[in-house]
Amino acid sequence: MSNLAAPTSLRFEHQPAPVLGTGTAAPRISWQIPAADAGYAQTAYEVEITTGTTQAFTVQSPDQVLVPWPAEPLKSRESASVRVRVRSNDAWSEWSEPATVETGLLTPDDWSARFVSPHENPHGSPAPLIAGIADLPDGIVKARLYATAYGIYLPELNGKRVGTEELAPGWTAYQYRLRYQTYDVTELVQPGENKLEFLVGNAWYRGRIGFHNQKQLYGDRLAVLAQLEVTTEDGQVHTFGSDGTWTSRESNVLADDLYDGQTTDFRRQPGEASLVDVLDADLGLLVAPDGPPVRITDVLPAVEITTSPSGKTLVDFGQNLVGRVRLKVRGGAQGDEIVLRHAEVLENGELGVRPLRSAKATDTYILAGPDELTLDSPLTFHGFRYAEVTGVSALRKEDIEAVVVGSDLERTGWFESSNELLDKFHQNVVWGMRGNFVDVPTDCPQRDERLGWTGDIQVFSPSASFLFDTAGFLTNWLADLAAEQKKDGSVPFVVPDVLKNEAPATAAWGDAATIVPWVIYERSGDAGLLARQLPSMRAWVDKMANLAGSNLLWSGGFQFGDWLDPTAPPENPFRAKADPDVVATAHLARSAEVVGKAAEVVGQTDLAREYTDLAARVRQAFAAEYATEGGRVLSDAATTYALALQWALLPTETQRQRAGDRLADLVRVSGFRISTGFVGTPLVADALADSGHPDLAYRLLLQTGCPSWLYAVTMGATTVWERYDSMLPDGSINPGEMTSFNHYALGAVADWMHRRVAGLAAAEPGYRTIDVRPLFTEQLTKASAKHITPYGEASVAWTRSDGQITLSVTVPVGSRANVEVPGQGVVEVGHGTHEWTAADPYAELPEVPADATVRQLMDHEPTWTALAAAATETGVVTDDAELAARLERYLDQPATGLVEALSRRGLTPSAEVLKAKLEALINH
Repeated sequence: MSNLAAPTSLRFEHQPAPVLGTGTAAPRISWQIPAADAGYAQTAYEVEITTGTTQAFTVQSPDQVLVPWPAEPLKSRESASVRVRVRSNDAWSEWSEPATVETGLLTPDDWSARFVSPHENPHGSPAPLIAGIADLPDGIVKARLYATAYGIYLPELNGKRVGTEELAPGWTAYQYRLRYQTYDVTELVQPGENKLEFLVGNAWYRGRIGFHNQKQLYGDRLAVLAQLEVTTEDGQVHTFGSDGTWTSRESNVLADDLYDGQTTDFRRQPGEASLVDVLDADLGLLVAPDGPPVRITDVLPAVEITTSPSGKTLVDFGQNLVGRVRLKVRGGAQGDEIVLRHAEVLENGELGVRPLRSAKATDTYILAGPDELTLDSPLTFHGFRYAEVTGVSALRKEDIEAVVVGSDLERTGWFESSNELLDKFHQNVVWGMRGNFVDVPTDCPQRDERLGWTGDIQVFSPSASFLFDTAGFLTNWLADLAAEQKKDGSVPFVVPDVLKNEAPATAAWGDAATIVPWVIYERSGDAGLLARQLPSMRAWVDKMANLAGSNLLWSGGFQFGDWLDPTAPPENPFRAKADPDVVATAHLARSAEVVGKAAEVVGQTDLAREYTDLAARVRQAFAAEYATEGGRVLSDAATTYALALQWALLPTETQRQRAGDRLADLVRVSGFRISTGFVGTPLVADALADSGHPDLAYRLLLQTGCPSWLYAVTMGATTVWERYDSMLPDGSINPGEMTSFNHYALGAVADWMHRRVAGLAAAEPGYRTIDVRPLFTEQLTKASAKHITPYGEASVAWTRSDGQITLSVTVPVGSRANVEVPGQGVVEVGHGTHEWTAADPYAELPEVPADATVRQLMDHEPTWTALAAAATETGVVTDDAELAARLERYLDQPATGLVEALSRRGLTPSAEVLKAKLEALINH
């Protein structure tokens, strides 16, 4: 086994080593094997764990992802050094490099510190500085700071910033769960006096939150909990915690709010220090983080500085992002005021602030004098591409930059193709995710909302889990969902729940309770998460079934439905074409099926049978109530057909075929424009492809007319919009209230791009088996995807040229792949890189038949494009979408009768011209 490499990339739970401050006493271990001989198959592994002593544990198993901790559980504060090696047959690899994992404070009794709060600091007061002094001994060899806050905090130790976290401790359902952070401060402490000081902001805890102008939702007092522990050479641990000896004073941050911004007065010196109040708090709510913290993940320079029509100085950073502006100033006078306003778009050359609704998104600074100074506002964040700067003369590009803030997720997925607009759209999906994964998966990052909408992450979680390692991030969020779930099983519309609806039960949104854990399991292999979430998953399905009643049809009551269906008017996004009862009952069937599968995975076979049977009965009820024998589905909407097809809600092959054909016709008569909202968008491309219409799925994907995925790209978008037409073709902002320019929900189609366009999908949990089935098309000459699976890097790339398709597949060690090769069927391969060539079925585009129907003419894209251009030029229609709509009832008619179909009231001169052009096209 000379080519068997030592394991690398050790992970504990869902965090890469080294891990500091885990809350899991027996963390599961994962690793990757970077290289091995072709015949390699792991038969055993050995884990060496060193705490005070060294122990080795040999396990006969092929597993390498989330394997059980083999030793005694770690105690609080305990550090372990871990090495792994693997065996294939009788040959062992070398040992991995040592990886360390250290626990945090695992029980409330580990905390001697107490929450301390300013004696007087009501909402609206300057941000407090809460400080304490620790007198430390000589001979320090290790120092740890454990800290959290009511609010957000920036810690300093002896005048130096502690850690790199932003917006800590982040946002959880504070009444149930509050995260604390663990910092290695060994290099910052010193013998003798040490000063710990925390700048504390309102943020989610006490600031404005939600669109009902709520403040102080979780409490009216900011507070800090801090415990400094140092270990000296003699092994002694010395602990210093926040207590009644700590003090508080006012900072120069006069105001701070996530929606409205931060105001800082540099003329102001910190106020007089006074003793704090010690708060009575439940330390049992403290938990360690599951995923990475929020950090500064990027810094973008200014691209352009211009002057608006009204004379304002505007800075374009070239990218819609989330974070804040950092500005260097010099030469100002005492009392000069500098104001930064933020917006995602320009309208009529000025900041387009109407989409922000009531959020001010404004940072203000008052200078103390002419000294050079860097202005920053770390107690807030904004969603923006443009900043308006007031109070700085002759602003230079090198003096201003955008600081990108977000959860520090590891990038794990990439996609490329031969279509530049499609690649840009994928890049926009990535940026939209980065901006909305700021500790909580939010709907948008800029207006007076920024909430963890369950429906958005439910549809986007497959895309998210490919693009970034989201397992720890979403595991944390699901813990909040379960904590906030109502006793009757209802799932809040947003998590953390700031809306406090009485009976928050709505399809697609509540289904985040079932779908998101299942997606994480599929992509990471974490069956333990399913076991943890199963009670929550069951409770939601039981709630749905109760609402459905004995006939198993969930009808009536509040529903979001196919939210933001592009046919719904801007002022009423509820008016989707898809019947909300159809959408609701479909989700009951889907979630019941998922709970059955999850129960089977965790070994609860009786439960598995119960929910699998429920799903089957709901499918029967759905088909009987909402579908005809001929395959029509109630409301005749693209979304309802996509649901029925992808979730197996139609019992006969005839129904499924006709439903797929009807969906295809709906796509045709929409002018190949998208007609699905949040619910249908993740499913419609799969529904088309799986029902025999992959060409129409591509026509939909690559459409640039409005509404479509690529329309926003043609309008200069750098993120995915909330509406397909958040900005109208004339450059004005959509008049509806829902006009965010950074939403990820409609970017859920990226998952189809990864799985079907490139062809890289998980066939078994954690990508232990990979499914490679790319959908080749004449519209692309190449496509590729790469994903860092739990086993290592997997990739698929295909190209079309010179009448051949070349397909290349890389499989990581520990995985296998089933590859569908043109002309060869499915080929099973092991790890390594494999390549095939085959004849290109799209080397020549078929001609339009002489007796073509209107449908066949529409399906021949070059002919359709030419026809639509001719119809528009002659004035018969305004655009191709109108032409397609007018042909709806004539799809089966001969193409030669198309002009008469367009002009049933008699041929106009324009139609006569069109008729001649059409005949020329067909004859050609």
